[in-house]
Amino acid sequence: MPPPLPQPLNSHPPPVTALARASGALAGSTKDVVLDAIARQPWPHIEQSLDIHGNAVLRELLTPDQCTQIARLYTLDEPFRSKVVMARHGFGEGEYKYFAYPLPQLLDQLRHALYPRLAQVANRWNALLRNSVEFPARLKEFLERCHRAGQQRPTPLLLRYGTGDYNRLHQDLYGEHVFPLQVTILLSSPGKDFKGGEFVMTETRPTSQRAEVVSLCQGDAVVFTVNERPAAGARGRPRRVAMRHGVSRIHSGRRFTVGLIFHDAK
Repeated sequence: MPPPLPQPLNSHPPPVTALARASGALAGSTKDVVLDAIARQPWPHIEQSLDIHGNAVLRELLTPDQCTQIARLYTLDEPFRSKVVMARHGFGEGEYKYFAYPLPQLLDQLRHALYPRLAQVANRWNALLRNSVEFPARLKEFLERCHRAGQQRPTPLLLRYGTGDYNRLHQDLYGEHVFPLQVTILLSSPGKDFKGGEFVMTETRPTSQRAEVVSLCQGDAVVFTVNERPAAGARGRPRRVAMRHGVSRIHSGRRFTVGLIFHDAK
């Protein structure tokens, strides 16, 4: 379910020089670079991993420099619409900011370029689960569907964790229209910038539960199930399994991630 209304950001504008530097660096990533990074991923293996485990890793989706430039945006106010301090709402410890429209160019390109490949998986899953919802081929058309239903607030977000912080297991559901897959990109370097802070997923079936830790390097992304997915059941018939995700406790340092959610929020 959607989080409670977050606290407003400060009204004063950020330093122009800082915003200009950050925006310029991100704008330097052209659409061709984004498309190349996505095209070189082993998509048959990724789809297989999603079907079996409910998650898959995209290696080196971003360069270290791109990761650094995105993480630096957190010190600014202008790119964001709101900020959430997790402890105030029982979400864990740490904080995050939701981006405002228009999104930074690099993130907007990634969101639009990843969606068509993931929509194929989402539609196949819906067919297996006998769900009549069909996702359009382009993100623009899906977002128009969300906006007509009153889901008009952008959901991509930048998360910051410090020592002792963590994120409780949860699902990112923001309204009636939910895209069943989302992407999180690790912007910090494990072992160098922080220790601990593993990405964790759980799967719940009627008679069992399973937990999995997904190991990421800086610039890697994990694609994972938002809510539920099909899994082989009795006699090979697909059944629904519920998935949740979170982040384990940060032992030291600071961890930044960016989340790309494909449905917008009410």
